[in-house]
Amino acid sequence: MNPFTLKRLQAVTLGSFMMLASAGCGNEATPDEQPVVEDPQVEETWDAEQYATVASTLQGAFLFTKETFNGNGRTCATCHTLSSGGLSPAQVQAAWNRNRNDPLFRAIDSDDGSGSSYNHLRTNATVTVDINLPANIRLAANPSARTVKLRRAVPTVFDAARFDTQIMFDTREPSLQSQALHAIQGHAQARRTPSTSELNSIVDFERVLFSSLAMANYAITGRAPAVPTGKTASEKRGAAFFAATGLCGSCHFGALYNVNTANNPLGLPAGTQFGTSIVSETNFIGAPTQEYIVTNADGTETRVTSPDPGLMLVTGNAQHANLFKMTSLRNLAKTAPAFHDNSAKDMAGILRQYRAVLTAFGIPFTEQDITDMGNFMKLL
Repeated sequence: MNPFTLKRLQAVTLGSFMMLASAGCGNEATPDEQPVVEDPQVEETWDAEQYATVASTLQGAFLFTKETFNGNGRTCATCHTLSSGGLSPAQVQAAWNRNRNDPLFRAIDSDDGSGSSYNHLRTNATVTVDINLPANIRLAANPSARTVKLRRAVPTVFDAARFDTQIMFDTREPSLQSQALHAIQGHAQARRTPSTSELNSIVDFERVLFSSLAMANYAITGRAPAVPTGKTASEKRGAAFFAATGLCGSCHFGALYNVNTANNPLGLPAGTQFGTSIVSETNFIGAPTQEYIVTNADGTETRVTSPDPGLMLVTGNAQHANLFKMTSLRNLAKTAPAFHDNSAKDMAGILRQYRAVLTAFGIPFTEQDITDMGNFMKLL
């Protein structure tokens, strides 16, 4: 945890204050176009918490980092750490080594709900979520159940709170305020309900949490960070894969590289953020699977077996099984691990999944192609 302190606020210069405050006041940028191609400049050390504290409100910073709702000791920053916006296995293990009574370790996110062990949390940094089943979906093993428990990653709030129109990996939350409320009531087990004003303040703070100075400037100016062209031959070849008509760019387009184009192999509508990296299908972390029975509009039934069917549990559409929101590829090194189950702990894990995707779709590739893609993504 990296709690808000007055000392941090006092460290900000007046010039920074004037620039940062404008980030919360201007029109919201729409990341619907690929930015101009330029070589990015090396930026200075970035302190997301310091930026957000000054650019939003003191109340928002305080509520995000201090336990004020009479819960189990958790805050937003317990899981949405201010070093990455999310939660990684390394961060969990560091907290475990430091203090096994840390608020991160509460029974609701233990292996069996009893608080006796936290292997899933420590290994994969995944927490328990309870998903309401649509009326037309039931569990084969427990037909009367109306909710299902799944373990999912904690998505980073860096950049996403400001630029993403879809909230959560499955879009089940209609607004950031709703997400904050349910997280406080659920994960933090609050006994006091946050007021509308408090929820708005938390969101104000989240919306100015950025992964880099370049992304903060995007919020202020509306000009997306430049696309790196690469300097090495490998980086340049990798950049070609992420062009609008490129192999990767057909699904990873736009300023955050998380929007489909009309060329995407699944035939999904251009501009949407959903897709599959066949993470649930490959299930590299070995999560337990469940069989879901979906009653279709025509009365027929479709059976789906998956460790996590994603969007299907929100829409009730079996064709949406295993689809998830594509998250930003910007600053992957600062926001790892990746995917809804945190199965990719680093760039090597991401590239492992890319190999699986290309193989599943019958797309020919070489190991050099995979290396080139990775070298380009490291520049984002």
